[in-house]
Amino acid sequence: MRIDILSLFPAMFAGPFGDSITKRAVANGILDIHLMNPRDFALGRHKQVDDSPFGGGSGMVLKPEPMFKAVNFIKDTTDYANRRVLLMSPEGAVFNQAKARELAQYDQLIFICGHYEGFDARISENLADEIISIGDFVLTGGELPAMIIVDAVSRMLPGVLGSEESAPTDSFYNGLLEHPQYTRPREYEGLAVPEVLFSGDHAKIAKWRREKSLEITLRNRPDLLEKAELSKADIEYLAKLKA
Repeated sequence: MRIDILSLFPAMFAGPFGDSITKRAVANGILDIHLMNPRDFALGRHKQVDDSPFGGGSGMVLKPEPMFKAVNFIKDTTDYANRRVLLMSPEGAVFNQAKARELAQYDQLIFICGHYEGFDARISENLADEIISIGDFVLTGGELPAMIIVDAVSRMLPGVLGSEESAPTDSFYNGLLEHPQYTRPREYEGLAVPEVLFSGDHAKIAKWRREKSLEITLRNRPDLLEKAELSKADIEYLAKLKA
């Protein structure tokens, strides 16, 4: 997958993309990440990328010309039919695991990161294919949301994680929160690992994990259960928990 990110502060991405899973994905040729500053496409001697809003008001608004020129340059110099232009803004639909899986099907993602007071509306209405938010709060810019989305989407790509079974066991992947995980030592300061995990009975372990996942979801995020795909056994277990 190729990822292009338009940001007035591209240096912000060096740390998050220079370590861990994202770094390995780039090194292994699974991700191809490109950073571009829209200021390079701004007009005039001062390369101005923002201006005061028409009609008055506080703050500065990002101008349309640099963003349109930058995105069109990327499209003209890359050959991907299956691509998506994403605008980072609190106005968008809230990002979730289902959206991460959906975006992982594209060959190219182009991120537009805003700053200051916001975008000229012609950018959001005519340049972006989709507007995405990471929550009901406001950040200084779209860089942090872009980092989060790239990380979540890249985990869905074959070969990025050490095991092909890792992503399907993550929280939210199947609509529920993840079951508890344990490792050595078997007992620590009187706190023991559940015996079922040493039983060698894979069916019994799977049942325990599923029930724990349901239990944790019911306790911490009951809203997720409304959309989760639940079996008859799941429904019966939840009824028992509620009782």
